[in-house]
Amino acid sequence: MDFSGFPGLAGKTAIITGSTQGLGADIARGLAAAGANVVLVGRNAQAGLALAAELGEAALFCETDIGQDSQIQRCLDAAQARFGRVDILVNNACQYADRGLASTREEWHATLDTNLVSAAIFTQMVAPLLPRGGAVINLGSTGGKFGAAGRALYPASKAALLQITKNFAVELAPAGIRVLAVSPAWTWSPSVEQLAGGSRAAADAVGAHFHPLGRVGSGEEIAAAVCFACSDAASWMTGVDIPVDGGFSILGPDRGISPRAWFKQLAP
Repeated sequence: MDFSGFPGLAGKTAIITGSTQGLGADIARGLAAAGANVVLVGRNAQAGLALAAELGEAALFCETDIGQDSQIQRCLDAAQARFGRVDILVNNACQYADRGLASTREEWHATLDTNLVSAAIFTQMVAPLLPRGGAVINLGSTGGKFGAAGRALYPASKAALLQITKNFAVELAPAGIRVLAVSPAWTWSPSVEQLAGGSRAAADAVGAHFHPLGRVGSGEEIAAAVCFACSDAASWMTGVDIPVDGGFSILGPDRGISPRAWFKQLAP
């Protein structure tokens, strides 16, 4: 995919949390290809340094536990020291572990701290550094919009992240800072790869039942939406969610299949 056409990203600096693997790494690659400097944030030093080496001089890896305010500050200091500016924050870091109603208090705290609270605190700490025209992008999910048995932590955290996208957008608008969410559906990533036994074809075959476009998404497709949201092409957008989901969110519980077909298949 060609990322060179997103206006206004060249020379800007973007911080991407959870960017040592999977979707975060794809977003970092997309932003770098669009001409931005990228600050890779995560705890896997080996993977982070390898990705920084792949992306070259425009990339900096900061080993960071985003649950620690002092480490967030250290990351911000390093970004400014290296690139002289911070223009974009992408809150992508996420925990997926979820036992639904059976989840313990400790599990609730851990997931919400990573998926929600740390995103809020990172936004709070970076906001004074962002110039007019700066942007904060929160990675939402279709999982935060619908009910699902056996899950609670992840959907609740993503639903709340979509809400603070609206609140922070209103609060930061006077400073000329935009806040948007990008919400994927099933996307080829380490978690989906594990479910599919490493087979993209298997993931697409299952995903076709739930996505009108007939497959799961790719990381670069999500990265392209993030690049658009950060760019001057989206300069009149704030406080909204951009669904990048292959049509997942337009389907109801009937999955776009008529009652006639369901009665034929399921009636006793």
